[in-house]
Amino acid sequence: MKEERKTSETDIKLSLNIRGTGNYKFDTQIPFFEHMLSHVSKHGLLDIDLWLRGDIEIDCHHSVEDTAILLGATLHKQLGDKAGIRRYGHYTLPMDEVLTTVAVDLGGRYYYKYTGPELVGKFGIYDAELSLEFLQKFALNAKMNLHIHVHYGENRHHIHESIFKAFGKALRMAIELDPAAGGAIPSTKGVLE
Repeated sequence: MKEERKTSETDIKLSLNIRGTGNYKFDTQIPFFEHMLSHVSKHGLLDIDLWLRGDIEIDCHHSVEDTAILLGATLHKQLGDKAGIRRYGHYTLPMDEVLTTVAVDLGGRYYYKYTGPELVGKFGIYDAELSLEFLQKFALNAKMNLHIHVHYGENRHHIHESIFKAFGKALRMAIELDPAAGGAIPSTKGVLE
């Protein structure tokens, strides 16, 4: 199913399969962003087909933010009533000298927290702080808790990769169907938003 978001700043077309195999196809005009999204797709086993045009002559902010809004909302929509999923996921990922932990809860409430080094500088046309903007807006629109902790690390590229890879792994764990759950909704309330 193709989802779209069109504003005066961006035009986005997205296909997402949360029960995929990690296949991806990107056409965003923002190479580093595509590189980070490829890690989420591959390690999250999410199939993502994304076409994006935005006002990158200004900067990449609107493009990255609006993509996060659409991806998060689409994930939430595809999860439906969340029956049978594990709901929680976490992963600690080493990336050379970097160690990062990401934990998620798909319980229907939003919370976002990043602790770690300040993400500054540029990767081509991509401003490093946009990674945190992307993750925060993704969590908000997916109605999830997202906690990211970079324990230590020095190389800026490795830090980014570790965050997005660990995010993909944690997300995969949370959306995975739990065969022992018998299709039950993973909440004592009997319902998840």
